[in-house]
Amino acid sequence: MYKPLSLFVGLRYTAAKRGNHFISFISLVSMLGLMLGVAALIVVLSVMNGFDRELKQRILGMVPHATLGGYGEPLRDWEQLAQEIAGTAGLIASAPYIQAQGMLTHAGRVQGVLVNGIDPSREPDVSIIGEHLAHGALDDLAAGEYRIILGELLARYLAAGVGDKVTLVLPEASVSVAGITPRLKRFTVAGVFSVGAELDANLAYVHIADAARLKRMTPGTVDGLRLRFDDLFQAPLKVRAIAQEQSQLLSASDWTRTHGNLFQAIQLEKRMIGLLLFLIVFVAAFNIVSTLVMVVTDKRADIAILRTMGATPLTIMRIFIVQGVVIGVIGTLLGALLGILLALTVTDLVAWVEHTFGIQFLSADVYFISYLPSQLQWDDVTLITLSALTISFLATIYPAWRASRTQPAEALRYE
Repeated sequence: MYKPLSLFVGLRYTAAKRGNHFISFISLVSMLGLMLGVAALIVVLSVMNGFDRELKQRILGMVPHATLGGYGEPLRDWEQLAQEIAGTAGLIASAPYIQAQGMLTHAGRVQGVLVNGIDPSREPDVSIIGEHLAHGALDDLAAGEYRIILGELLARYLAAGVGDKVTLVLPEASVSVAGITPRLKRFTVAGVFSVGAELDANLAYVHIADAARLKRMTPGTVDGLRLRFDDLFQAPLKVRAIAQEQSQLLSASDWTRTHGNLFQAIQLEKRMIGLLLFLIVFVAAFNIVSTLVMVVTDKRADIAILRTMGATPLTIMRIFIVQGVVIGVIGTLLGALLGILLALTVTDLVAWVEHTFGIQFLSADVYFISYLPSQLQWDDVTLITLSALTISFLATIYPAWRASRTQPAEALRYE
């Protein structure tokens, strides 16, 4: 089978066992450097994509995409408002809510909590809470029964299980014949939810009617409407447009005010970490340069002989480009395979290490999720692979050009 001279000789140089073992070692280091750099890039970007996915699906699945509320007062006629905005483009659903901040106490323990009063029949339309109930069901929240659903970490800290009584203390005083006393109410734990995020430690759900009585709100009023859109990135613009179209004065808020900084931080970290890890690929590319420079010096006599036999400078240049590209292709492909394998298994590997050695890398008390997520995106794999191949190719040009400038007479003078 016909092979171009440059391809034949270039592959021969790559596969040959050189007498200069140092050059072979540098070639191996270059290949391993590319492999590790590409693998590290794929794994780290997959983990950052995993954090981004968890933020969107879990955190932003629990908190509202946007909210509409009364301007400085409770929202009245919320049912009519919900019907009026139901046909808005991009709006999936809406549900009423009442929020209260307070403290939960049980078994001598106290923990701050954000209590959401919800309508159990409408909440699944705007939240993923129903999909992450470890115990109980949303339908267990019945009006007048004063039942509560706790986050897993919150229930664990309070040592409270299903059926236990917990006391909710609100930061408001009540005046009675006994004097000024804090407002408190006993609730029965009806369920426990777990989303694997910080919300498990500071969030609880009660029926919206119980929350209204607790806050002594006028019947038929709520704090606002939770809105869910098909595109959460359009939520800030759309909720403000909805608020401006209504005849009554409404206040609008969205997820960027509560978790926008976290999302932007993840995006910034993904770009910066990717840029820093690309330095590993550049270092490996410099190793390719040094490898080919030493090969050119070692093969000066061979180059001179090829030139005297009629090989053109372009042919000589191609020989060493082929040799460098082979190193780059092998290192890049091995790194891509290793990176894909690790990206698909890193969550299970970290979980196994945590279980085996009894340690926890991500605590929900500190981080917004309690495990290491990973999401492999083939666009990232393609971009990293093509970038590594391009850098490897560019690294071969200068040494190959140096080889093509070799003068046969000078190279053979002392042979």
